Amino acid sequence: MTPKTFRYDRLIKGEDLNHHRTLFAGRCAEWFVEAGFIAAASMLSASNIVCIKIHGMTFTKPLKSGDIASFESKVIFTGRTSLKVYVTLKEHNQDETILEGFITFVYVDDAGHAQPHGLSIELTDPEDVALNQRAANLR
Repeated sequence: MTPKTFRYDRLIKGEDLNHHRTLFAGRCAEWFVEAGFIAAASMLSASNIVCIKIHGMTFTKPLKSGDIASFESKVIFTGRTSLKVYVTLKEHNQDETILEGFITFVYVDDAGHAQPHGLSIELTDPEDVALNQRAANLR
C-alpha cells in the first residue's frame, strides 16, 4: 500500500490561545495527535489503535486567532504492531511548514495488548523514503 496523505483543518479561536495570544501548544498537540490518528485509522480499525508516543513537535512560527491550521498526515513506517505517522502543520493556503513531527500508534486487541497488524507500505517517492528512514531511527 502506498502512503496516502490526509488533511485536517482547524479554525483557531480565542479558547485555543495561550497567554501570548498565540496558539496554545497543548491544543496544537491535541490536534496533531488527531491528525495522526486519522491517517492510522484509515489503515486499521480505529477502536484498536492507541497513541504511545509523540516524537517531537517543533514550531517555527506562531499562529493567531482567526488563522486556519492545516494539518497533513500519512503513515510513513510500519512495524510489526506499530505505525509511525508523519504530521505537518501549515497555515491554510500557505507553503511554509510551521510544525512537523512523528507519532507512534500501536495496534491492540480488546484487552489492550499489542498485536500484529499485518500491514506494509510501498514507498516510491524519494521524500517518503527519506521520511521512512527518519521514522525507522526514532525510539
